[in-house]
Amino acid sequence: MSTHEPPADRDGSPAPTGADSLSRSAVVSGGGVVGAERADGPEHAEVLEQAEGPERTGGSGGDGSSQSDGSDESEQDEEPGRSRSRDLLLLVGICLTALLLANAFVARPFSVPSGSMEETLRPGDRLVAYQLAYAFGGHPQRGDVVVFDGRGSFLRESAKPPGFWDGLRSFAQDLGLAPAGDTVYVKRVIGVGGDRVTSTGSGAPITVNGVPIDETSYLSPGDDPSSVAFDIVVPAGKLWVMGDHRSASRDSRDHLGDPGGGFVPEKKVIGRADWVVYPFSRWTSLDRPAAFAATAGTGGHGDQG
Repeated sequence: MSTHEPPADRDGSPAPTGADSLSRSAVVSGGGVVGAERADGPEHAEVLEQAEGPERTGGSGGDGSSQSDGSDESEQDEEPGRSRSRDLLLLVGICLTALLLANAFVARPFSVPSGSMEETLRPGDRLVAYQLAYAFGGHPQRGDVVVFDGRGSFLRESAKPPGFWDGLRSFAQDLGLAPAGDTVYVKRVIGVGGDRVTSTGSGAPITVNGVPIDETSYLSPGDDPSSVAFDIVVPAGKLWVMGDHRSASRDSRDHLGDPGGGFVPEKKVIGRADWVVYPFSRWTSLDRPAAFAATAGTGGHGDQG
C-alpha cells in the first residue's frame, strides 16, 4: 500500500517593490526629459551639451547606476524565496509521480490478510510484488510466490460489465491508492503449463513430472504436503498454486470442480512476491526454494525464463 499526501498550498507573497524603484531611477537618469520642459529657452542647448559632455555623462551614469543597483537588490531579495517555493513544489510533484509510477508498473506493496502462507508469510506482513518479474516474455517458475487476481479461477467472473466506478477503483488499486480488495491472493507456484502434478494424499510428497518435491523448508510445521489426492496436468498458460500452510489454505485443490479447474491464468499474475518489508524484524527476501531445482528439464515451461 502507499500513502499520498498532497503538497500544501504555497503562501502568497507581497508584490515586488522594484517597480517604484525603477520609476525613480528613470526620472533621475532622464536629464534630457527634464530639460525638455524648457525646450524653447536658451538654456536648452546648454543642458543638452552638458548631457553629452563627459562630466554630465559621468554624473548621470553614477547616479543612475546607484539607483538601479538598489532596485536590482530588491528584486534579488524577493526572487530566491519564490524560487525555493517553486523548487520545493516541483520536487514533491516529481517524488509523488515517481512513487505512483513505481506502484503501477514496478513494485507494488500488499498486506497479507490470512495465515494460508505461514510460516513464509504471516497475517499482517507487508510484502512487495515485483511486477516486471515476468515481463518481456518471462513466465512464473515452480517455487515462486506470486500475487494474482483470483477472478476467473478462485472466484467467478462477474457477468455484469464493469462500470465507471469499477474502472476508477481498479485504476486506484493499480496505483496503490486503494486497497487491493478480496479478489487478490498470494500462493506458491507448484506446477506450470505442461506439468503433471500428483499427490496420493496424507503422508506422501507431491510430485511434479514424476519427481517428488521435498517441501520441508517452507511448509508450515506439522502439515502434510496434501491431505487431498489429485492427479492433474496444468494447461498451457496456467498455473497450479498452493499455500504453504496446507491445512489452512484454500488453493487450487479446492477448485478442482470449478469451471477453471483451480488453474490460475498467467495473465492474472500481478507480480512475484520478492520481499517481506514489514514488520522490520521479518525483513527478508522470498527466494525460490532449492527443492524445485530437481524438476529442471522435466517438461512444461519450467525451464524458460
